Amino acid sequence: MKTHHHVPLSSIAMIMGSVLCFSTLDSIIKTLAASYPIAFLVWARWLVQTLALVIWWGPQMKLKLVATRKLRLQLARGAVLVGSSIFFMSALKYLPLAEATALNYSTPVIVTLMAAMVLHERLTRASVGFVVAGVAGMLLIVRPGGEVFHGAALLALGSALCYSVFQILTRTVVTDDPRVSLFLPALVSTLLATLALPFVEMPRYVALTDMGLLIAGALIGTCGHFMFILAFRHGAVSALTPFTYFQIVFATLIGWVLFGTFPDAWALAGMAIIAVSGLLITLSQQARLRTLSALTQPEPTAVD
Repeated sequence: MKTHHHVPLSSIAMIMGSVLCFSTLDSIIKTLAASYPIAFLVWARWLVQTLALVIWWGPQMKLKLVATRKLRLQLARGAVLVGSSIFFMSALKYLPLAEATALNYSTPVIVTLMAAMVLHERLTRASVGFVVAGVAGMLLIVRPGGEVFHGAALLALGSALCYSVFQILTRTVVTDDPRVSLFLPALVSTLLATLALPFVEMPRYVALTDMGLLIAGALIGTCGHFMFILAFRHGAVSALTPFTYFQIVFATLIGWVLFGTFPDAWALAGMAIIAVSGLLITLSQQARLRTLSALTQPEPTAVD
């Protein structure tokens, strides 16, 4: 990725727009999760994105859209991505939107620990401090006696764990075309979700309004991915990463307006600590990689 000393306002607007899209999709899923199986919602969400990518890139790339030198790793990325979706959508069914989003933003903390264990990356004192802070933030949200202190919180953390594995695997396929790395996981997620459908009690009837909401949500999420990619073509990751954390703000406001839930003071403190620690971890990793003249940089967190 090229280094950009000036970040266009258009890139900032696209990042803000992308995370707003993700929060909007999450609110739609939370609305529909009370009436439809999670497996059905996951299947529809990734099917629409897969079809959208085929329409967008298929005529230009044809079979190159699935060309990869690391097929097993790309398949694994798709498997953990669908796992992340299942966990997160299940968490949305039971948890307030803001808290579920914030817990999923613990991904940088988990990635840091996994990178040390799997990729043998060295943990600095600063990284250890940020990790400890991130864990403290999680405990403030999921605390004994709190609204989020039940099994559903583990679903959100399970989603963060799956997405962390996804990011670790992403670092191993940097030689593939980025469009392939975006399309293949969506395709694999769709296929895996399709295989699960016969084992799920499917709805006999889907209301037209619900179907419209589901399709619109999936398209909104796909637009979010498009804007996310376009934004980082014209702006440095280090400059744009802070704006991805506005997703927590959007999730809080949407949860308050649509679902009448607003985090208490302890949860707000935990969300702030997670955001700050995750941001500092990401920025410190990027600074270290620039020093090492790395070919790629860590992928910022964005929950959809």
